[in-house]
Amino acid sequence: MTAQNTTGVQNVHPSPPEFVRQQLNSVLSDIKIEAIKTGMLFDADNTLAVAAGLKAHFGGVNSPKMPPLVCDPVCVSTSGHTLLQADAVKVMISDLFPITTLVTPNRQEAELILSQSGKQMEINSLEDMISGAMKLRGLGPAAVLLKGGHITLSMEEVRRVCDSSADIDVVRDGLLEENMEILQVAETDPSARHVVVDVLHQDGATTVFVRPRVDSTSTHGTGCTLSAAIACALAKGHNIKEATRLGTTYTHTGIEMAFPVGTGFGPLNHMHSIILRSIPLPTPSIPHPFTRLLIQATSGIWKSYVEHDFVKQLGRGTLPRECFIHFIKQDYHYLKYYGRAYALLGAKSPSFSAIGASAQTMLNVVTEVKTHASFCAQWGVSHKELDTTLESPATTAYGAFIIDTGLQGDRSKLVMALAACLLGYGEVGLWLRKEASKPNSWVKWEGNPYVKWMEDYSGEHYQNAVRAGLEAIEAEAVADPPSRARFNEWVKIWGRCTSLEKGFWDMAMGLL
Repeated sequence: MTAQNTTGVQNVHPSPPEFVRQQLNSVLSDIKIEAIKTGMLFDADNTLAVAAGLKAHFGGVNSPKMPPLVCDPVCVSTSGHTLLQADAVKVMISDLFPITTLVTPNRQEAELILSQSGKQMEINSLEDMISGAMKLRGLGPAAVLLKGGHITLSMEEVRRVCDSSADIDVVRDGLLEENMEILQVAETDPSARHVVVDVLHQDGATTVFVRPRVDSTSTHGTGCTLSAAIACALAKGHNIKEATRLGTTYTHTGIEMAFPVGTGFGPLNHMHSIILRSIPLPTPSIPHPFTRLLIQATSGIWKSYVEHDFVKQLGRGTLPRECFIHFIKQDYHYLKYYGRAYALLGAKSPSFSAIGASAQTMLNVVTEVKTHASFCAQWGVSHKELDTTLESPATTAYGAFIIDTGLQGDRSKLVMALAACLLGYGEVGLWLRKEASKPNSWVKWEGNPYVKWMEDYSGEHYQNAVRAGLEAIEAEAVADPPSRARFNEWVKIWGRCTSLEKGFWDMAMGLL
C-alpha cells in the first residue's frame, strides 16, 4: 500500500507475503484468468510469493496452462521514491522472468535490472534501447518492451537507426502518413518535433513504436496504465506486437485527453476508450483526425488519384496539349455543378454564418470561372468554345453525383462530397511541389507549360481554402458525431468522389 498523491510517494507499507499468497489463491481458485499483470511488488518475499503462487497454480515454466503474464518492474517512482528493493530485483529476474510473456521497464528500470545481472550499461539513445532490450530478453522473458518516455529522440534519429537495419519494423502512431500533404501544411507534423519511441524485442525481431511526444503533466501512472492495457489486449487474444500497439495507443490518447488533477503530475484519462466515437476528438498532436481516417480508409483510390499518370505527365511537362485542353474545358462545366451544390449546401445550412460561408464559396466559384476562362484563352480556347463544348460522361457523372447527394437531405453527406474535390486538388498541388523540391526531381517547374496550374493549386490562396475545408469537415464530425453506419456512409461518399476525380484524369487521358 502507498501513501501518494500527484506530487509523489510519501510512504510505502508492504503487505505480509502470506497475505499476498492468500489474495492470489482467492482469485485463481474462483475465476478463469485470461492474462496477468504484476505491478509494484516492493520486496523479495512478496516477489517470491507471487512467482511461487503462479507456478504452483499453472504448472510452472513453459506450462500450456499459464496465461500471458506482463511484468511491470516498478522500481522507482517518478518522484524518486524506491518502490522495489535491491534483493527483490534479483528474485524477479530468477523467479518471475522465466514465466513472463512481456516485461515492460523504462530506461531507469532497465539499467537497474541489467546492472543487477552483470550487464551494466547506460541507455541514452535508440541504439542503446535496442541493445538493452536484447540483453533484457536474454534474462528469460519471452519479450521485452523497453519504454522510451524518458529518452528524447527525433524522427530523423529514428529513420537513421531503422534504415540501417532491415530487421527493425517501425509502427507509427499519430504521425502523418503517405499522401497527406494537405495535413502536412495544415498542422505541424509531430514527426518534425520530438517523438517517443518504445522498443519491443521478441524472438529475434525488433519493433519500434513511434508516436508524438506530448507535453503534459497528466502522466501519473503511465507505466502501470501501459502494462495493464497490454495485458487486456493479450487477454483478448492479440499477439504481443499488436497488444503493444493497442496499449501504447490507449496510453498516449489517455495522456492527450486528460484534464489536470492536483498540483503535481495528475492521472491519465482512463475513460476515453469507453466513449463510443467513430471519429476521435481532435487533440493537439492530431488536430484533424477525421481527415486522416478518410484518407486511410480510401488510401488505395486516393493514391491512384493523387499520383495518377495525368498528374505525373503534367508535372514532367510532357502531358499532351490536347489532353490538358480537354481537361480544362470539362473542368469549366464541372464548376457549374460545384457552384450549384454549394447553393444546396447554403439552403441546408443551420446558421447565418454557415449560409454566408456557402454563399462566399459560390462567389469564389464565379470568380474562379472568370479566371478559368482567361486561363483557357491562353491555350487558344475561347469563351464561346467553352460554352458549346459538350460535357464528357465523366463530367456529368461527377456533377450528377454531388447534386444527387445534396438532394438526399443529409447536409453532412454533401459536405463530404464537396470536400473531396477541394482537398484532392490541394493534395495534388502540394505533392507536385514537394516532389519538385527533391534533388534531381522528375517534376519540371521551370519552363513547364503547366506551371501556372501547379502554382495555383499549391499556392497560398488555394491552400487557405483547403485549410478552411479541413476545419469545416472536422467541425462537422465534432458537432454531430456520426454512428458507425453514418461514418461508413461518409467514407463511401469520400471514396466515390475520389474515384470520380480519378475518372476526370482518366477522361483527360482518353481512357474514358
